[in-house]
Amino acid sequence: MSRKQLDTTLDFLKSIDGAGNPLDVCRRLLPLLDRLGIQNFMAGTIPHPGANKRQQLSNVLIDFWPREWTERYFAKNYIARDPAIRHLMTQTGDFRWDELQPLCRADTTAQRIMDEAADFRLRQGITIPLLTIEGDVAGFSFAGENLDISPEDLGMLRLVATYAFGRLLLIRETPGTGVSLAPREKEALQWASEGKSEWEIGMIMGISEHGADKHLRNARAKLGVSSRVHAVAQGIRLGLIV
Repeated sequence: MSRKQLDTTLDFLKSIDGAGNPLDVCRRLLPLLDRLGIQNFMAGTIPHPGANKRQQLSNVLIDFWPREWTERYFAKNYIARDPAIRHLMTQTGDFRWDELQPLCRADTTAQRIMDEAADFRLRQGITIPLLTIEGDVAGFSFAGENLDISPEDLGMLRLVATYAFGRLLLIRETPGTGVSLAPREKEALQWASEGKSEWEIGMIMGISEHGADKHLRNARAKLGVSSRVHAVAQGIRLGLIV
Protein backbone atom coordinates (compact mmCIF):
# COMPACT_ATOMS: atom_id res chain seq x y z
CA MET A 1 0.00 0.00 0.00
CA SER A 2 1.39 3.40 -0.99
CA ARG A 3 1.63 6.31 1.43
CA LYS A 4 -1.20 8.06 -0.44
CA GLN A 5 -3.44 4.98 -0.19
CA LEU A 6 -2.64 4.61 3.50
CA ASP A 7 -3.46 8.26 4.15
CA THR A 8 -6.77 7.90 2.30
CA THR A 9 -7.63 4.84 4.38
CA LEU A 10 -6.74 6.54 7.66
CA ASP A 11 -8.70 9.65 6.70
CA PHE A 12 -11.76 7.50 6.00
CA LEU A 13 -11.47 5.64 9.31
CA LYS A 14 -11.19 8.91 11.21
CA SER A 15 -14.17 10.26 9.28
CA ILE A 16 -16.35 7.28 10.18
CA ASP A 17 -15.29 7.61 13.81
CA GLY A 18 -16.80 11.09 13.77
CA ALA A 19 -20.18 9.96 12.43
CA GLY A 20 -22.91 10.62 14.98
CA ASN A 21 -25.83 8.95 13.23
CA PRO A 22 -26.54 6.69 10.22
CA LEU A 23 -27.02 9.66 7.89
CA ASP A 24 -23.52 10.86 8.78
CA VAL A 25 -22.20 7.40 7.88
CA CYS A 26 -24.01 7.64 4.51
CA ARG A 27 -22.44 11.00 3.77
CA ARG A 28 -18.97 9.66 4.50
CA LEU A 29 -19.43 6.48 2.47
CA LEU A 30 -20.89 7.95 -0.72
CA PRO A 31 -17.80 9.81 -2.05
CA LEU A 32 -15.63 6.75 -1.48
CA LEU A 33 -18.03 4.33 -3.18
CA ASP A 34 -19.07 6.47 -6.13
CA ARG A 35 -15.97 5.68 -8.20
CA LEU A 36 -16.84 1.97 -8.00
CA GLY A 37 -20.29 2.56 -9.47
CA ILE A 38 -21.90 1.90 -6.07
CA GLN A 39 -24.97 4.09 -5.70
CA ASN A 40 -26.89 2.28 -2.97
CA PHE A 41 -26.19 0.19 0.11
CA MET A 42 -27.87 -1.41 3.09
CA ALA A 43 -26.59 -3.12 6.23
CA GLY A 44 -28.15 -4.96 9.13
CA THR A 45 -28.31 -8.11 11.14
CA ILE A 46 -30.40 -11.00 9.86
CA PRO A 47 -33.70 -11.44 11.74
CA HIS A 48 -34.79 -14.82 13.00
CA PRO A 49 -36.99 -16.91 10.67
CA GLY A 50 -40.64 -15.95 11.00
CA ALA A 51 -39.87 -12.42 12.22
CA ASN A 52 -42.69 -9.97 11.54
CA LYS A 53 -42.21 -6.71 9.67
CA ARG A 54 -41.45 -4.65 12.78
CA GLN A 55 -38.88 -7.17 13.97
CA GLN A 56 -37.29 -7.18 10.52
CA LEU A 57 -37.09 -3.39 10.49
CA SER A 58 -35.45 -3.31 13.91
CA ASN A 59 -32.51 -5.21 12.41
CA VAL A 60 -31.78 -2.50 9.83
CA LEU A 61 -28.66 -0.48 10.67
CA ILE A 62 -28.43 1.64 7.56
CA ASP A 63 -30.68 1.92 4.52
CA PHE A 64 -29.66 3.70 1.35
CA TRP A 65 -31.74 1.64 -1.07
CA PRO A 66 -34.29 3.38 -3.34
CA ARG A 67 -37.25 4.22 -1.11
CA GLU A 68 -39.87 2.42 -3.20
CA TRP A 69 -37.79 -0.74 -3.24
CA THR A 70 -37.27 -0.93 0.53
CA GLU A 71 -40.96 -0.34 1.13
CA ARG A 72 -41.91 -3.08 -1.32
CA TYR A 73 -39.25 -5.45 0.04
CA PHE A 74 -40.51 -5.33 3.62
CA ALA A 75 -44.20 -5.06 2.75
CA LYS A 76 -44.00 -8.27 0.69
CA ASN A 77 -41.76 -10.07 3.22
CA TYR A 78 -39.14 -10.66 0.53
CA ILE A 79 -36.52 -11.26 3.19
CA ALA A 80 -37.94 -14.77 3.64
CA ARG A 81 -37.14 -15.69 0.00
CA ASP A 82 -34.28 -13.32 -0.81
CA PRO A 83 -31.50 -15.46 -2.36
CA ALA A 84 -28.86 -13.06 -1.02
CA ILE A 85 -30.12 -13.59 2.53
CA ARG A 86 -30.22 -17.35 2.05
CA HIS A 87 -26.67 -17.35 0.69
CA LEU A 88 -25.52 -15.10 3.51
CA MET A 89 -26.82 -17.55 6.10
CA THR A 90 -24.84 -20.46 4.70
CA GLN A 91 -21.61 -18.92 3.35
CA THR A 92 -18.81 -17.04 5.09
CA GLY A 93 -17.24 -15.26 2.13
CA ASP A 94 -18.35 -12.18 0.23
CA PHE A 95 -20.27 -12.81 -2.98
CA ARG A 96 -21.44 -11.02 -6.08
CA TRP A 97 -25.12 -11.21 -6.84
CA ASP A 98 -24.57 -12.95 -10.17
CA GLU A 99 -23.37 -15.93 -8.12
CA LEU A 100 -26.96 -16.34 -6.87
CA GLN A 101 -28.22 -17.68 -10.20
CA PRO A 102 -28.38 -21.33 -9.04
CA LEU A 103 -30.68 -20.31 -6.17
CA CYS A 104 -32.81 -18.22 -8.53
CA ARG A 105 -33.19 -21.06 -11.03
CA ALA A 106 -34.53 -23.26 -8.24
CA ASP A 107 -36.95 -20.63 -6.88
CA THR A 108 -39.08 -18.42 -9.12
CA THR A 109 -39.80 -16.05 -6.21
CA ALA A 110 -36.08 -15.56 -5.66
CA GLN A 111 -35.67 -14.74 -9.35
CA ARG A 112 -38.56 -12.27 -9.19
CA ILE A 113 -36.95 -10.51 -6.24
CA MET A 114 -33.71 -10.06 -8.16
CA ASP A 115 -35.57 -8.91 -11.29
CA GLU A 116 -37.56 -6.35 -9.31
CA ALA A 117 -34.40 -5.10 -7.59
CA ALA A 118 -32.88 -4.55 -11.04
CA ASP A 119 -35.93 -2.45 -11.96
CA PHE A 120 -34.88 -0.09 -9.16
CA ARG A 121 -31.32 0.21 -10.57
CA LEU A 122 -29.98 -2.44 -8.18
CA ARG A 123 -28.81 -4.50 -11.13
CA GLN A 124 -25.41 -5.57 -9.84
CA GLY A 125 -24.37 -6.03 -6.25
CA ILE A 126 -21.96 -7.49 -3.79
CA THR A 127 -22.60 -8.55 -0.20
CA ILE A 128 -20.00 -8.67 2.58
CA PRO A 129 -20.91 -11.13 5.38
CA LEU A 130 -20.28 -9.94 8.92
CA LEU A 131 -20.76 -11.25 12.45
CA THR A 132 -21.44 -9.48 15.72
CA ILE A 133 -19.55 -10.53 18.84
CA GLU A 134 -22.78 -12.19 19.99
CA GLY A 135 -22.68 -14.36 16.87
CA ASP A 136 -25.52 -12.67 15.00
CA VAL A 137 -25.16 -12.99 11.23
CA ALA A 138 -25.10 -9.66 9.42
CA GLY A 139 -24.43 -8.33 5.96
CA PHE A 140 -23.41 -5.14 4.20
CA SER A 141 -24.69 -5.01 0.61
CA PHE A 142 -23.56 -2.57 -2.08
CA ALA A 143 -25.30 -2.17 -5.42
CA GLY A 144 -25.54 -0.16 -8.60
CA GLU A 145 -26.32 -0.49 -12.28
CA ASN A 146 -22.75 -1.18 -13.37
CA LEU A 147 -20.20 -2.00 -10.69
CA ASP A 148 -16.50 -1.75 -11.42
CA ILE A 149 -14.79 -3.54 -8.54
CA SER A 150 -11.28 -4.93 -8.91
CA PRO A 151 -9.77 -7.46 -6.46
CA GLU A 152 -7.94 -4.56 -4.80
CA ASP A 153 -11.16 -2.57 -4.54
CA LEU A 154 -12.88 -5.59 -3.01
CA GLY A 155 -10.31 -5.67 -0.21
CA MET A 156 -10.97 -1.99 0.44
CA LEU A 157 -14.71 -2.63 0.41
CA ARG A 158 -14.35 -5.33 3.07
CA LEU A 159 -12.49 -2.87 5.30
CA VAL A 160 -15.07 -0.14 4.69
CA ALA A 161 -17.98 -2.51 5.39
CA THR A 162 -16.41 -3.87 8.58
CA TYR A 163 -15.48 -0.49 10.00
CA ALA A 164 -18.72 1.26 9.03
CA PHE A 165 -20.74 -1.64 10.43
CA GLY A 166 -18.90 -1.40 13.74
CA ARG A 167 -19.63 2.32 13.92
CA LEU A 168 -23.30 1.70 13.14
CA LEU A 169 -23.52 -0.84 15.95
CA LEU A 170 -22.09 1.72 18.39
CA ILE A 171 -24.58 4.31 17.17
CA ARG A 172 -27.43 1.83 17.63
CA GLU A 173 -26.39 1.02 21.20
CA THR A 174 -26.30 4.70 22.17
CA PRO A 175 -28.96 6.14 19.88
CA GLY A 176 -31.06 9.19 19.97
CA THR A 177 -29.55 11.15 22.83
CA GLY A 178 -31.88 14.13 23.08
CA VAL A 179 -34.07 12.97 20.17
CA SER A 180 -37.61 14.24 20.61
CA LEU A 181 -40.28 14.09 17.94
CA ALA A 182 -43.23 16.47 17.90
CA PRO A 183 -46.56 14.70 18.48
CA ARG A 184 -47.58 15.02 14.82
CA GLU A 185 -44.19 13.76 13.64
CA LYS A 186 -44.49 10.78 15.94
CA GLU A 187 -48.04 10.11 14.74
CA ALA A 188 -47.00 10.27 11.09
CA LEU A 189 -44.11 7.90 11.78
CA GLN A 190 -46.46 5.53 13.60
CA TRP A 191 -48.73 5.34 10.56
CA ALA A 192 -45.69 4.92 8.31
CA SER A 193 -44.75 1.88 10.38
CA GLU A 194 -48.16 0.46 9.49
CA GLY A 195 -47.29 0.76 5.80
CA LYS A 196 -49.49 3.79 5.08
CA SER A 197 -48.53 6.09 2.20
CA GLU A 198 -48.17 9.86 2.63
CA TRP A 199 -51.57 10.31 1.02
CA GLU A 200 -53.16 7.82 3.44
CA ILE A 201 -51.39 9.38 6.43
CA GLY A 202 -52.64 12.79 5.37
CA MET A 203 -56.23 11.51 5.15
CA ILE A 204 -56.00 9.84 8.59
CA MET A 205 -54.43 12.90 10.24
CA GLY A 206 -56.70 15.38 8.46
CA ILE A 207 -53.84 17.15 6.67
CA SER A 208 -52.53 17.30 3.12
CA GLU A 209 -50.24 14.73 1.58
CA HIS A 210 -47.55 17.44 1.56
CA GLY A 211 -48.11 18.00 5.28
CA ALA A 212 -47.70 14.29 6.00
CA ASP A 213 -44.52 14.20 3.94
CA LYS A 214 -43.18 17.22 5.84
CA HIS A 215 -43.76 15.50 9.22
CA LEU A 216 -41.94 12.39 7.99
CA ARG A 217 -39.04 14.44 6.60
CA ASN A 218 -38.71 16.24 9.93
CA ALA A 219 -38.73 12.89 11.76
CA ARG A 220 -36.00 11.52 9.46
CA ALA A 221 -33.86 14.60 10.02
CA LYS A 222 -34.18 14.38 13.81
CA LEU A 223 -33.41 10.65 13.78
CA GLY A 224 -30.42 11.15 11.50
CA VAL A 225 -31.56 8.71 8.82
CA SER A 226 -32.03 8.98 5.07
CA SER A 227 -35.07 6.79 4.44
CA ARG A 228 -38.58 6.18 5.67
CA VAL A 229 -37.85 2.51 6.43
CA HIS A 230 -34.80 3.40 8.51
CA ALA A 231 -36.77 6.10 10.33
CA VAL A 232 -39.31 3.46 11.35
CA ALA A 233 -36.49 1.14 12.45
CA GLN A 234 -34.94 3.88 14.59
CA GLY A 235 -38.32 4.87 15.97
CA ILE A 236 -38.97 1.30 17.09
CA ARG A 237 -35.55 1.00 18.75
CA LEU A 238 -35.98 4.28 20.60
CA GLY A 239 -39.48 3.42 21.76
CA LEU A 240 -40.88 6.46 19.93
CA ILE A 241 -43.41 4.25 18.15
CA VAL A 242 -44.92 0.97 19.28
